[in-house]
Amino acid sequence: MYCGDYIQGTIFPAPNFNPIMDAQLLGGALQGISCEKDVLIDILTQRCNSQRLMIAEAYRDMYGRDLMTDLKENLSHHFKEVMVGLMYPPASYDAHELWHALKGVNTEEKCLIDILASRSNMEIFQMKEAYLTQYNSDLQQDLDSETSGHFRDTLMNLAQRDFLQGTRMEGYADPSTAAQDAMILWEACQQKTGEHKNMLQMILCNRSYQQLWMVFQEFQSISGQDLVDAINDCYDGYFQELLVAIVLCVRDKPSYFAYRLYNAIHDFGFHNKTVIRILIARSEIDLMTIRQRYKERYGKSLFHDIKHFASGHYESALLAICAGDVEDY
Repeated sequence: MYCGDYIQGTIFPAPNFNPIMDAQLLGGALQGISCEKDVLIDILTQRCNSQRLMIAEAYRDMYGRDLMTDLKENLSHHFKEVMVGLMYPPASYDAHELWHALKGVNTEEKCLIDILASRSNMEIFQMKEAYLTQYNSDLQQDLDSETSGHFRDTLMNLAQRDFLQGTRMEGYADPSTAAQDAMILWEACQQKTGEHKNMLQMILCNRSYQQLWMVFQEFQSISGQDLVDAINDCYDGYFQELLVAIVLCVRDKPSYFAYRLYNAIHDFGFHNKTVIRILIARSEIDLMTIRQRYKERYGKSLFHDIKHFASGHYESALLAICAGDVEDY
């Protein structure tokens, strides 16, 4: 567990920011005979999200058109996904990703896991609001209809959280109940009944991160086994993947996302959607820390691996978000 670490993103507010000048440059880049993609990368990856939204406003005032629509119409393939993705506010981007994961041809369970296992009560609340506004649909109802079993129950429990009545008690810890919770988790890994599965996910979804750190230590003392190993031994499928994701996010979110990126790059032949989603969503939160964890754990840098598997302007955009240094290669 990395407690008290300094967590840092890769994208920060640009100094001497001028949204009108940026909007002019983007307009010129998008309206030329050939789209000047380098200009798009230089501006959109070097401004923070709130600055991009101000550029979009200036662009609308200047040209009477929507910047996101113009990006969609002028760009293609994965490069388009990156540039358009950068234009969503964080909660709207999560909502967009969840909608497509639930309503696409096949449900993308790994996307649901990545987002719902890692977000705070406030982030979940804002994401549900954005989902309702953007798609006129209720996230919990869609999870209910598009997923099933204990996997669905756990997702539903995570999605119930919000900053007003969040089921996860953020910041609260009680050492006296940690051993009790650990014993319940241990029993749930032994007996695996429906009721035990329910109790397992209730503890992992509802206790604060501080409480769960103590529970995990108690579990190790009681069982002599790490909780992740115990879950992997006892359960399978997406339910198991979701439980493990929750445990890993409680321990250290940057390590979890480093693991997911490595997985997406190496085990799935560069799974573009996952790489794009994680880089954009974590760019202002902890992507610099994710890069550090990636290098520590896998020997090669994230910068190196993206350079190896991606190409063209798509590669340039990902590397700009990643903010890699030459020595990273």
